[in-house]
Amino acid sequence: MSTVSTEPEAEPLARRLLGAELLIVLGLSLGASGLSALISFAGSLTQPLALGQQIATLNGSRAPGRPWLDLAWQVYYIARGLMPVVLVGYLLVREGTSLRVLGFDLTRKLRDLGRGAAVAAAIGGSGLALYLASQAAGYNLTVAPSGLPEVWWRIPVLLASAWQNAILEEVIVLGYLLRRLGQLGWGWPAIVVTSSVLRGSYHLYQGVGGFVGNMVMGAVFCLLYRRWGRVMPLVAAHALIDTVAFVGYALLAGHVSWLPTP
Repeated sequence: MSTVSTEPEAEPLARRLLGAELLIVLGLSLGASGLSALISFAGSLTQPLALGQQIATLNGSRAPGRPWLDLAWQVYYIARGLMPVVLVGYLLVREGTSLRVLGFDLTRKLRDLGRGAAVAAAIGGSGLALYLASQAAGYNLTVAPSGLPEVWWRIPVLLASAWQNAILEEVIVLGYLLRRLGQLGWGWPAIVVTSSVLRGSYHLYQGVGGFVGNMVMGAVFCLLYRRWGRVMPLVAAHALIDTVAFVGYALLAGHVSWLPTP
């Protein structure tokens, strides 16, 4: 059984620097997103409308009525969203290694994709069921995975957005975070809880269902990452889940009765 490599615990000064580095990376990426989501959820709770009647749009238009400008903004935000991954890659190189230490590479493409597809199939259906139940019960906002206009680039942008989300989240919240917390001397249970809560936090803008569902997914992903020692199957799983959600919504919204829409 492959496991995540156990790093030697850092010296006191090095530990402080690693802790500062971790806070900076999270402050520039998903830690900041978690705080933003918390503020957004507080705003939703204080709205006169019930949560189930409010809308959370994931991929909205950046320039309505101006498709080429909209496309330019979409590409810009997707590329900018990957910069924390570039930063982590740089920090790992400074450490004397690379993103390959997290299993983020293409050396096992078919195996990683196969494992990812299996995980996506297992988690995707249960995640959809949890969302529908929590939205119907009034604990979740109505999530609109796509608010893009019906133009030629809509599906390619949704696919790129799905992969950007997957790469960013799994490299930062799974590979990098687990590595750094291990180097800081944290125990495995505390690492899993921290990673899972962080993952849930930046989905809180969707409501309680988004928070709880992503926490559970985060715990499962931590266990699988520890077993496989590679982040890439989880990147594939996440990308496939988001692809089905984004593209499926774009194609089905308004055409099926069971899918909540604005």
